[in-house]
Amino acid sequence: MNVWILNHYAGTPAEQATRAYDLATGLVGRGHRVTVIASSFSHYRFAETRLEPGQSWKVEDHDGVRFIWLRTMPYRRSDWRRAVNMASYVVRALARGVRLSDRPDVVVGTCVHPLAPLAAYLLARRWRSRFVYEVTDLWPQTPIEMGVLRERGLLARALRGLERFLFQRAARIVSVLPHIDDYLTSRGIDPGKMVWIPNGVNLAHYEALAPYRGPTDTRFTVMYVGGHARYHGLDVILEAAALLERARDHAVRFVFVGDGPEKARLVARAQELRLGNVEFRGLVPKRQVPVVMQGADAFVLKFRDLPLLRFGASPIKLFDYLAAGRPVIYACNSRNNAVEEAMAGLTVPSEDAAGLADAVRRLQAMSVEERMAMGANGREYVKRHHDTRLLAERLERALAEAVSP
Repeated sequence: MNVWILNHYAGTPAEQATRAYDLATGLVGRGHRVTVIASSFSHYRFAETRLEPGQSWKVEDHDGVRFIWLRTMPYRRSDWRRAVNMASYVVRALARGVRLSDRPDVVVGTCVHPLAPLAAYLLARRWRSRFVYEVTDLWPQTPIEMGVLRERGLLARALRGLERFLFQRAARIVSVLPHIDDYLTSRGIDPGKMVWIPNGVNLAHYEALAPYRGPTDTRFTVMYVGGHARYHGLDVILEAAALLERARDHAVRFVFVGDGPEKARLVARAQELRLGNVEFRGLVPKRQVPVVMQGADAFVLKFRDLPLLRFGASPIKLFDYLAAGRPVIYACNSRNNAVEEAMAGLTVPSEDAAGLADAVRRLQAMSVEERMAMGANGREYVKRHHDTRLLAERLERALAEAVSP
């Protein structure tokens, strides 16, 4: 098959978002041709990362995958400039897509926002190819439940109409969320079109990671690696750190690795609370994440208590945590719970700072062997369920069914 993937925020292991790259290289390894059409402007660094001044697009090969990088409008926050960035991606993706000479068999539109699947649908129509809608985020449901859009507002209703239109015309709906069948039914869409392909991890990146053998620092290190956004609710981790600090438990430290719109405020909040047990580090490329993780004794996965989690959760960072072979504290009220299924850590309510502090104490009090066993359970779990090579096989089957008459 010749597969085109339109993913606005797709990246390579030199960046952060690698789902498209991982699945694409898996498809290439199985004999298919894959093109990923993405923006050259990094959503994570808020910077142009690929193109020289004067360039509007560029083609690169990454491990057999053809990446087409498109220049889009820069922005620094979620305001009108980001909306223009989305629109500019669609215009340039269509302009470039109609000029390519190799007809695709299937065009996948990834919904990090709904305009990318729209562009994918239009290109599929242009080339008389099959269209597949990939759900990584529900639009407009997510911004509605986050309070960004009014449910009865004109924009929300227009996005609802666009979502339903694209769902109806998709040959398959690929979802990272395990429980959107009820959502599809409520929109009048046959849930039988849905294929669940969760996020995963490229285990090859973790082969050089030394197995956990206990603390490498004088303090027990709890690490958060990922985005710093409002929906993560990372203040709860700071509150847990403050509880431990006030209890004079100086044997624990919390390390935040990453960036995002909330980071500056979180750093200021930690300073305001005078937390000597909290450290903030910068963003690191995906390929360097395993190196950073070597310094952790445990990880924490944190999301706010959001109604959206009734559809389940599939955070990429969780599978990185499990692959690293350390126990995980799951502070997330989602319908599914991979940490619990894998017996790879502890679960606490998402807004419970005291519960989180207690979970840290419990892990710290365990023997190294007990923590090693939890880590081994997590690593085995991702091998069986979230290895990107297995997920690429599942995607291959879904795309083959979409292409078949």
